[in-house]
Amino acid sequence: MAKTSMIVRDQRRSEIAAKFASKRAALKAVINDRKATPEQLDEALAKLQKLPRDASPTRQMLRCRITGRPHAVYRKFGLSRNKLREAVMRGDVPGVVKASW
Repeated sequence: MAKTSMIVRDQRRSEIAAKFASKRAALKAVINDRKATPEQLDEALAKLQKLPRDASPTRQMLRCRITGRPHAVYRKFGLSRNKLREAVMRGDVPGVVKASW
């Protein structure tokens, strides 16, 4: 089980990213606009850099839904490799079978 503080930190990051998503998208649109003047571009870059670091969605960590483990998490299932293996062995995941050859 992951530390509770780390799980809470990631939840806070996702809330902050959602809060600033529209503002980031607007600034990114100005930055990527080829018709923008250099002054507009500089202003948009400065505003984007003043946003909180946690406003970027890339700072969020994909975690296991059960244990909160940050590594070896399968996106399709939302589970880490350990919990996914246990669920497959119990038969909780439809369509997934143990390999044998």
